Amino acid sequence: MDWMERVGNLRQWAQNGVRAPHKPLLVLYALGRFQREPQRAMRYSEIEHELSALLQDFGPPHRTSPAYPFHHLTGDGVWEVRTDSGGGSPGTGVRVLRESGARGQLAAGLREALSDDPALAGRLAQLLLERHFPPSSHPDIAAAVGLDPEPSDGSRSAAGPAAGRRGAAELRRQVLIAYEYRCAFCGFDGSLGRVPVGLEAAHVRWWAFRGPDDLANCLCLCSLHHKLFDRGVLGLDSGRRITVSREFVGRSRTAREQVLGLGGRALTGPQQGSARVAPAHLAWHTAQVFRGEPRVPECV
Repeated sequence: MDWMERVGNLRQWAQNGVRAPHKPLLVLYALGRFQREPQRAMRYSEIEHELSALLQDFGPPHRTSPAYPFHHLTGDGVWEVRTDSGGGSPGTGVRVLRESGARGQLAAGLREALSDDPALAGRLAQLLLERHFPPSSHPDIAAAVGLDPEPSDGSRSAAGPAAGRRGAAELRRQVLIAYEYRCAFCGFDGSLGRVPVGLEAAHVRWWAFRGPDDLANCLCLCSLHHKLFDRGVLGLDSGRRITVSREFVGRSRTAREQVLGLGGRALTGPQQGSARVAPAHLAWHTAQVFRGEPRVPECV
């Protein structure tokens, strides 16, 4: 059984770039639990809260019940569910999952493969993270599920999702040039000697969702604002002005200056002659990543 292929091809509802990372998040959670308790099945009623938190933190802006991946993942051959009566999954109803004592765990064959090859968990996790989430979110998701995504031998699959992509270093170089080596949100332009530091090429539409590696889909952002952009705290409206989610809370002076104070501010760059971010990519980020409604700018 090629578990890399099976896990990498989880069936998901997909249409017009809509994010549906519910099954990948459940598999990541299950991999983390397997490393701690290899043979223990997880009652839905016991993990419902943690799964809900994962979906809320790393899923799309619209809410989805954790009951959906808990039940539907059984059709992918990597997850199994049993009830107190010995039957399979009773469906997606929250009440029936709770009352039936439904318990889920990774499929028996996958558990055996993970026991025989401890590094497999890291390879599977890295595969899921690369296919469904932006790089800036990988450490946060791995920490949330209690899993180290890096294979213990330091290797990666040559046929992984990043294979064949344009060189990240070259893309970053072009993005930094276009934005004149400064963050498009705050203007940060730090360097160590001649080397820029803390500046990154941020994809607006994520690569995992057919976001191209070109200037029309990238911004130059500092590390802080790249993270906040990928988590949906910050966004851009159709006029390329910065939006701040109403769900973000920051009470310190730094939070007000570095986040809340950005609301309504126009982007810095790109320089004349460089491609601006395409409206379609801005619309995707607003619909699939940005959290809730934007705040009314404190000052424009």
